[in-house]
Amino acid sequence: MTKAEREAFLADVHVGVIGIAHNEQGPLTVPIWYSYEPGGTVNVIISPSSLKARAIDAAGRFTLCAQTEAAPYQYVSVEGPAVAEPVDANERRAMAHRYLGPELGDLYVAGTQDDAKDNIVVRMTPERWRTTDYNKQFA
Repeated sequence: MTKAEREAFLADVHVGVIGIAHNEQGPLTVPIWYSYEPGGTVNVIISPSSLKARAIDAAGRFTLCAQTEAAPYQYVSVEGPAVAEPVDANERRAMAHRYLGPELGDLYVAGTQDDAKDNIVVRMTPERWRTTDYNKQFA
């Protein structure tokens, strides 16, 4: 993919898979919601006490992979250093709307407000990109 194609793909709505180095074990890899605007950071909202947060804090970076679920397949994998900061209610709501739409997103935010009150946003600055677009090979 070109730079513009990979950034547009990553900005689309996909459930990502986050990968984080984790002690002497294999990497921690789990599905996750994320946000991204071309040229910006990859953002994930997590609990500061989660295994993901502890692993990111120790590693100082993470990888995120987003893909299509139907052939011909496409994927973007991006990796880089990460920093955590408090997340505000507007960003949390925007993430819920991104994945659930406004109505269900607002219900999700309201229903998880107590559990998420200490959540953080982790912002990853993309350094390395890996991409494949099989549409180009089979078109």
